[in-house]
Formats: sequence, C-alpha cells, structure tokens
Amino acid sequence: MNFSDLERRHMQRALELAERGQGYVEPNPMVGCVIVCQDHVVSEGWHRRYGGPHAEVDALLAASDSVNNGTMFVTLEPCCHDGKTPPCTTAIKEAGIRKVVIAEQDPYAKVSGQGIAELQSAGLEVEIGLLETEAHSVNAPYHKLLAKQQPWVIAKWAMTMDGNIATHTGSSRWISGEESRTRVHNLRGRVDAILVGRKTAAQDDPLLTARPSGPRQALRIVMDSQASLSDQSQLVRTAKQHPLMVVTVPEARQQRVAHLESMGCEIFCCSSESPVQRMDELLDELGKRSITNVLAEGGGELLGSLFDLGAIDEVHVFIAPKLVGGKNTHGAILGNGTSEMSDARGIEVLDVQFCDQDIYVSGRIGR
Repeated sequence: MNFSDLERRHMQRALELAERGQGYVEPNPMVGCVIVCQDHVVSEGWHRRYGGPHAEVDALLAASDSVNNGTMFVTLEPCCHDGKTPPCTTAIKEAGIRKVVIAEQDPYAKVSGQGIAELQSAGLEVEIGLLETEAHSVNAPYHKLLAKQQPWVIAKWAMTMDGNIATHTGSSRWISGEESRTRVHNLRGRVDAILVGRKTAAQDDPLLTARPSGPRQALRIVMDSQASLSDQSQLVRTAKQHPLMVVTVPEARQQRVAHLESMGCEIFCCSSESPVQRMDELLDELGKRSITNVLAEGGGELLGSLFDLGAIDEVHVFIAPKLVGGKNTHGAILGNGTSEMSDARGIEVLDVQFCDQDIYVSGRIGR
C-alpha cells in the first residue's frame, strides 16, 4: 500500500507520542494517535498510564472541534473489547471518524484483527502497515511478553576502555562518571525489575533504586542460590520499603531463607541445576507476573547466563576513558560465549553519545 509523505509524517508523530507512555503503561503497549481533518491536525493523544484512556480516546477527548469525517492515525490496532476501559472501536465510530490508518495489528488475542474487522464492518476505511516496522520496534517488549511470556531484558554495564568492569581486586567504583550514572537512574525508573548477581550485591552493596524516583518502582532481584545475602546490605535493610526478591535453590539453608523472609524479602526457589536454566525459570516467573522490562546490571557471570540463554534483547554500555590492565580482571559478559567470531551476536546500534567523558552506546540484539 502506498502512503504519502504527509501520511508518514502524521504516523511518525503518533509514534513520538506513543513513546511518552514509556514506564507508565506497561504491561500495556505504548500507543500514540493523531487526528487529521482536511489535512490539518486537530488533535493528538497517547496512552498516558496503565488503566487510563487509550490513545484513541485520549485524542478524541482532546479535540476542541468536531472530528466528523476525519482521519485517525494510530500506531496499534484499536481495541474492541471491554477491559480496564471501554472499546476504542466504539468511541471511534461514535465520533464519526471516516478513515483509520493503523501502523500494525495488535497481537493480543482479544484484539488481533478483530478491531480492524469491526471498523470495516461499520463502513470505515481502514489502512494498515504505515511505518509498521517502526511501530513494532517501539513495542518490542510488549510483543516479546505476549509471544514468549518472558520480559524484555536490558543489559547494562560500565567498562573501561580496555574492556574491564572491575580491577583484579574486584574494585569497580566508580568506572563511569556522574552523568552516566544519572542516565542509569533514569533507566531504573522506567523498568519493572532490576537484576544483579550475588557477587555484585556483596561487592558493591547497591541499593538498586532510581534516584530521583521514576514512573515505576522496580522489583529488585538478586540471584543468590545459597541465600547468603548479608542482613547489613542496603538491599535487605530496605526490603520492607522497596520490594526485593532473592532467587535460591532447594539446597539453600532453610534457616537462612526463613530469616531473609522475616526481613521482608520474597524468596523464589528455582528447581534447575545450572545457572542458565535457573535464569530461564526466573524469566518465566516474571513473565507470569506481566513484568515487561528487566534491567540486568551484572556482573559478568549473570550477564553470561543471560547471554548463553539468548535472553538479552537490548544493551546500554558506558565506556570510560580509563585503563586498568592486569591478567585477572573482569569482562562484562562471561558464561560459555560463542566459539566462532562468525557466531557473535550482532547489535543494531541505536544511539552513541558522550556523557561527560564517557561514551554511551545503546542498541538491540539482532535476531
């Protein structure tokens, strides 16, 4: 289907609006909407918060003039079922919209083509596929959660220019600068969970909260098979204020498990033997809880398990202009890795910036 440059600009604007919902709407998708009458934009809207009006209704409510016979550009197929809000298809028909241009079909089973069919049955002109690839990218975490019942995994690490995340003694504070750390706090504030390993929890004693707080309060998760997390750690001491999950195995000392529970920790016991299998088990559990985005902050063994599992979807890397050298330093991703360079995972680089003196690179793993 051929679309004009003007139509592309309207849908691009709708995609920009959709991204304003990041961190506020999950596990729902981010959706944006633009309404045009006689080639003039008369209203815009987006899904602002989980449980609130969807983008189409938000745009209709924002319109100061009649949208009768107008064209609606929306980044995802309008819903046609009663959920936390009434069906968007009903609102669209009642408003007198003549044409709906949709970027992509909603894979959710209660919609999945049915919203499009309802609009067409009511006599509306419907066009599908404008900037479909871009729309799919915006909602990639939503698509993964529906398709695999596992969350989107964002791997983050800071490293020196010679590729180390710590010195040979384990020292890692601070590799990156203040501006980079501010960016990490912004990431923490929009995800559903933050994941670290036992060694990172012990060596860095992190709090794993967003400062200042963002739109979401993340579940903090520590992979700690023996439930050895110290009572004096910031994580345990704040477990009753900020949710904390400790992931263990059946062999962990039950007295220790019970004690962590008494301190306010949630215990999730994995039955799998290998770290990679336990990670898969954890991601399945998080998917059941509709957790959409997980930020994995390392260290190397944890990121290695995620890498070997093929679970990393997105990376945020901060490269500091420092060298530490040494034979026994620490790489960002351990595990088994790939045996041939031809099998290395490719990354689609989305952004490269300077954060003070650090180089910030973000991208998505190619599939």
